[in-house]
Amino acid sequence: MKLLYYDCFAGISGDMNLGAMIDLGVDADHLKSELKKLNIDEEFHLHISKEIKMGISGTKVTVHLHHSHESSAHVSQEDLTEAHHHHHHHAHHHHAHRNVSDINKIIDGSDLSAMVKETARAIFMHVALAEAKVHSKTLDQIHFHEVGATDSIVDIVGAAICFHALGIDKVLSRPVELGGGFVKCAHGTMPVPAPATAEILRDIPSTLGAVTTEATTPTGAAILKNLVNEFTKQTAFTI
Repeated sequence: MKLLYYDCFAGISGDMNLGAMIDLGVDADHLKSELKKLNIDEEFHLHISKEIKMGISGTKVTVHLHHSHESSAHVSQEDLTEAHHHHHHHAHHHHAHRNVSDINKIIDGSDLSAMVKETARAIFMHVALAEAKVHSKTLDQIHFHEVGATDSIVDIVGAAICFHALGIDKVLSRPVELGGGFVKCAHGTMPVPAPATAEILRDIPSTLGAVTTEATTPTGAAILKNLVNEFTKQTAFTI
């Protein structure tokens, strides 16, 4: 029995998850070659490197978005809602406005395995439903600035690829740390957790205030919501 335990003492984001998965043994080249199957290579490339932070080595995964031909001055404030989640938003391009069915078409049209497709679609749906509720819109009405952004597609499909590559039997997680303080978004300054994150993590045990930044992003929350079988405070494991 192979257990995966998420120890999200400092939250989770899509890129943090990818780095952790590679450190757990997912082959970086496997992740890259599987992501190629999405056929959106012209939109991004993955940068994977070993970094040292506070003296400890770990894997850093960055989604580099390719510049569009449009000037970023044309990007509306709305598109930047989640830009604060990532330091790697160079410019949104003309694909910024994708809705759920657009994203499902990209996933379904790929040569990824049926299991990976199903997991990726399910993770996206958690984000989509939360955004729809928060903005009082139907699923079809939402053109995701966030979910539609290429890096969310990469983070979420990447999470599905890595999870299935590891062959996990059961996933446990400690209560997830959400952070604290405030974040800037298109509509002004909002308290952490952002509304979509709070909605995704409804009924999931969480903690607040360990740090004064946004520790868990909607993408990170949706990955946990989909993958975790049991949230537990149990901390005694043989690793």
